[in-house]
Amino acid sequence: MPPEQSGNAIDAQLKSDREAGDFPVVGIGASAGGLAAFEAFFSGMPTDADPGMAFVLVQHLAPDHKSILTDLIRRYTRMEVFEVEDGMAVKPNCAYIIPPNRDMAFLNGTLQLLDPVAPRGRRMPIDFFFRSLAQDQHERTIGVVLSGTGSDGTLGVKAIKGEGGMVMAQNPESTEHDGMPRSAIGTGLVDFELPPAEMPAQIIAYVTHAFSKPPRRVMLAPKAENALKKVLLLLRARTGHDFSQYKPSTIQRRIERRMAVHQIETMEGYVKFIHQTSDEVDALFRDMLIGVTSFFRDPEAFKALEEQVIPKLFSGKPANAAIRIWSPGCSTGEEAYSLAILLAERQETMKQHFNVQVFATDIDSHAIATARAGIYPASIAADFTPERLARFFSSEPDDSVFRIKKNIRDMLVFSEQNVIKDPPFSKLDLISCRNLLIYLGGDLQKKLIPLFHYALNPSGFLFLGTSETVGDYQDLFTVLDRKLKLYQRKEDLLGAQRAGLGRFLPSMTTADRVPPRSDQNTASPRKLPLRELTEQALLQQLVQAAALVNAQGDILYLHGRTGMYLEPAPGESGPNNIIKMAREGLHRDLTSALHKAAVAGETVRCPGLRVKTNGDITTVNLIVRLVTAAPSASLDPPLYLVVLEQAQVESQKSEDGSQRTDDGRRKSEAEDAVEAEARVVALKQELRAKEEYLQTTNEELETSNEELKSANEEMQSINEELQSTNEELETSKEELQSVNEELSTVNAELQTKVADLSRANNDMNNLLAGTGIATVFVDLQLRILRFTPAATKIINLIQSDIGRPVGHLVSNLLGYERLTKDTQAVLDTLIPKELDVRSTEGRWYTMHILPYRTMDNVIEGAVLTFVDVTEARVIHEDLRVNEERLRLALNTASISVFNQDTNLRYIWIQNPDPGFQAEEFIGKTDADLLPKNEAVALTAIKQQVLKSGKGVRQAVQTTIAGRTLVYDLTVEPLQNSAGVIVGITGASQDVTETRGRERTDAAANGTLPSKNSGDNS
Repeated sequence: MPPEQSGNAIDAQLKSDREAGDFPVVGIGASAGGLAAFEAFFSGMPTDADPGMAFVLVQHLAPDHKSILTDLIRRYTRMEVFEVEDGMAVKPNCAYIIPPNRDMAFLNGTLQLLDPVAPRGRRMPIDFFFRSLAQDQHERTIGVVLSGTGSDGTLGVKAIKGEGGMVMAQNPESTEHDGMPRSAIGTGLVDFELPPAEMPAQIIAYVTHAFSKPPRRVMLAPKAENALKKVLLLLRARTGHDFSQYKPSTIQRRIERRMAVHQIETMEGYVKFIHQTSDEVDALFRDMLIGVTSFFRDPEAFKALEEQVIPKLFSGKPANAAIRIWSPGCSTGEEAYSLAILLAERQETMKQHFNVQVFATDIDSHAIATARAGIYPASIAADFTPERLARFFSSEPDDSVFRIKKNIRDMLVFSEQNVIKDPPFSKLDLISCRNLLIYLGGDLQKKLIPLFHYALNPSGFLFLGTSETVGDYQDLFTVLDRKLKLYQRKEDLLGAQRAGLGRFLPSMTTADRVPPRSDQNTASPRKLPLRELTEQALLQQLVQAAALVNAQGDILYLHGRTGMYLEPAPGESGPNNIIKMAREGLHRDLTSALHKAAVAGETVRCPGLRVKTNGDITTVNLIVRLVTAAPSASLDPPLYLVVLEQAQVESQKSEDGSQRTDDGRRKSEAEDAVEAEARVVALKQELRAKEEYLQTTNEELETSNEELKSANEEMQSINEELQSTNEELETSKEELQSVNEELSTVNAELQTKVADLSRANNDMNNLLAGTGIATVFVDLQLRILRFTPAATKIINLIQSDIGRPVGHLVSNLLGYERLTKDTQAVLDTLIPKELDVRSTEGRWYTMHILPYRTMDNVIEGAVLTFVDVTEARVIHEDLRVNEERLRLALNTASISVFNQDTNLRYIWIQNPDPGFQAEEFIGKTDADLLPKNEAVALTAIKQQVLKSGKGVRQAVQTTIAGRTLVYDLTVEPLQNSAGVIVGITGASQDVTETRGRERTDAAANGTLPSKNSGDNS
């Protein structure tokens, strides 16, 4: 196809899309500093063609202040600009501005306005709009984040990218406030970081490339399909993850989006580009893994989970029982934390404690790192009630982010896991796998559903996304809620799915593992089962009794016979803590050894401990060491192996049971008895001393404990007060921050308005000074408000006279003393007044007194203007004198002068014939005034002048009042300044008597004039 035909095809495709409503929509979010960014953005829009898309501006505006943003944006663009009204349809090549104090959403091509739900300070209008736009427009969504404080827009960026859209952010160096752009850039999802002026050209280039092509074919051409396989191979080689079994449409769409970003036409071209650009592999990998997630996403589904499933997880279980949950594909952790929050709230309702563990996994190491940190932008406040947000999150000092509280964070274990090939967790009560299966191919879905069945406890629950089902495995799950996709595990009597599970799980040998990426500094260890970890460690110790514990001393796994050293702690049942269960003689040294191992990270040995066991004393060697999953790779959280081994007896017994000394000599029974008695006495003394010491220590400890308890209660009370105060301060700070942003926007608008007013004021001052018209402004009390320099020649005014009544000032007008009264009369009657006045210098002025009206038609004073008409009066007087002289001359010479228009109607006549008045001629033609034959002849002469443009002088004869008169008629064309004939002007003189004398003289001389003599002269 020739280039011109290709361009025409693209234009035709874009035009067709616009007519069908399939045009891209650009959502632009800004806060403080946004006005300057908007100006730069729209000023950078190309003017030689329409962009072919719609622009929707969401600006943080003061809710109680009228915005002038719409008027300001109109200055920077030739597109139509509208302030949004509810239900307004969106059209291409138009800009739409959010009104103050409203939230805005996009639905079926229209903009819907809603009353804000969140309190002032917690509103996130940009996130709200971006999310709705992404849900409605999908890949035709473009998001732009401009200058502003806070993090509004960050969650919306994730939603846009999750739907295949494109995202831009203003580069922080060009912003007035970089909070919002930096927060968006921090997600790693921003495609372009540009100054606002450069954004329009890049958006148009992207749209032209991405949407000018025909709809994507489901089946690729063989050449393109081969190139696609190469892309997936490069992706697997770099990241270790195989995407070949993901849905082809998803893979193709994500790759084509990256091609559009770089404006690459063919899949083969992209293969070449990705070969040459290693960073593009990482960018494509991130695009592949983009998951649309948020806290309590799909509130209706989470409400059903809270009511139908969560209570059943705890039903019939004793306090401190284990509750195990798995959230595969957890992305950045929002839904996993949402589950933990529901579980925590349930425990609070039951007033019981359970050992809840939420295992959250994802293939994306960056997402897992974000989830582990538990830090989220302040815009998540839109997903929570204020009460729930305060209970489970703490605000960081700068209020830009929220951090999940420790009690919730401790419930979760995050790990990097590929659910497709890594072993699953087991003995689970709930699996929440929402919106993961929709990205996988049918074969993978068929393998994962039995896997979930295997991992669940009997009667365990499965929670899927609203677009997902268990497919062909209806026999493995009971449907609890078909709409919201809640399922409960059935018992698999045939065990078919377990056989399939073994075939599905990969070999765990090293050879089958994909090597880690070379650009990672440390590898994240794979989570091994606790039993495997324990047994691996025991292989190195070769001991008979051991326990695997966490940093708090809670026992995770026991090996061998530990009853000689550990016993259940008295009191309420709780987690099996090794320190509480340690028998007498072991407790103190075990506590110290665990602490030392945790701090130093090294193996701690405590030999020869005397432990009381069932009334006997046993000598025990204690070893505590840190457990690792692999060489130089520690677990998160850390685990410790506590090894307990019985020490060897130093003395030996003979065959007959009697003891021997070191040299083998047999002791006598008497010596044995004396030695035993002495040892008993020594032991009793030692025991008594220790008992007294312990008694004293216990008493001191009890006293200290009571004091600490009292102090703790006081501290708790103070802490609650401080926490309450802190929450109030945080709320006030958020409100003040929001007000500050709104005031910043209002201030920017007001600065623009002040600049406009300043320009208008300068224009008016220059206009008044340029015209030279003396002007004085007075208020309703006739006090001077302002005046022009020319006014000082008429009224003695200086700058300090502003505010003084006009009647207190001396004027230079002769014989005019009614200035104050006339001005007051105009204010009373609102009827303007005009009169000519003369100054002491002899100059004449036309004075106008008018009411001063505002734009709202309110009278706020009067305006006095003095127009110098001295020259005009002189000219007028000269004209009057000349006209009088002309009139006398015409009367003396009996000459009539007239003007007629192109229709030969008289428009002016001077000195008409006797018996006629000038008024009788005006508006009439010769046909209205003369006999028909004479009028026809006279009209013919005048029309000849109009047509030829040449003057005529001719004698004409007419009859007036029965007398036949002869006139010497001169007619000339009348032209305007452009030379166009607009009528005629003429003069006629009565020559009847002169002609009569000429005839008499001729007759006396015997020569009569010919008939036509005198017709032309």
